[in-house]
Parts: sequence; C-alpha cells; structure tokens
Amino acid sequence: MPLQIFNTTRRKIDEARLAEAVRLVVSEEGGAVGSIEAIYCGNKMIRRINRDFLGHDYVTDTITFGYNEGEEVDGEFYISLDVIESNAKRFGATVDDELLRVTIHSALHLMGHDDESDELRAAMSRREDYYLAKLKRMDS
Repeated sequence: MPLQIFNTTRRKIDEARLAEAVRLVVSEEGGAVGSIEAIYCGNKMIRRINRDFLGHDYVTDTITFGYNEGEEVDGEFYISLDVIESNAKRFGATVDDELLRVTIHSALHLMGHDDESDELRAAMSRREDYYLAKLKRMDS
C-alpha cells in the first residue's frame, strides 16, 4: 500500500498532482515512500481528529502522523479543504496553490521537519517554496 489519496468531500482536487508533490518531497528529502495515506476532508473531520488525538478543539489546515522506521516513510496526513479555501482567500492565493503548499508541508512533516518555533517555521516555509518552484519548473 504505497501512496493513497482519499477525498472525503465532493470537491474536485488534482489527486495526481498532489501525489506527485508528496513523492517529490519524500524522494528529495532522502526517503522512500512506504505506506502514506493522504486524506482530504472537511472541517468536521479534522476538528474531530485534532480533538481526539491532539487535545485541541479547533480546526486546522493539516494534521500529520508519521510512523517512519528507517528510510521507508509511513504515515498519514489530513488536510481540511474548508481551511484551505479560507486560507487561500486570506493569503491571496489560488485554492490549488494553497492545497499544494499544505500538501508539501504535510510531506515535510512526514520527513521529520517541524514548525514549532519561528525559526523552524521559516525554514519549513523556505522548503515549501523550493518544492513549489520545482513542481512549476517540472510543468514547463
């Protein structure tokens, strides 16, 4: 069961593009895809996961659970398409670009990157920009 993408909403997402982003991050960060589940959901589901597993009773853009052992990357991440849509408006981005950025962010979490401090957040943001630019170059 390598990389699987699940869309629990009725929204249309480019699953192939999102899978390509995850594979690119994992590969370039020195890993190999083992078993990764990417779940794109709504606010109700992500709030429940946040509350039940992390003790936070609010919505968020992404929650990542990594189960890596060695080089193989195993884990799952949940992304709220509701939060993606509102953040896209807030940041002046397209929904597709914001979804791609948060998917890359989630894959970076699977690779062990953290964003617990301002410095780590800035470093992670630079990695996101790098992968976004690389994916755009691959398109041309």
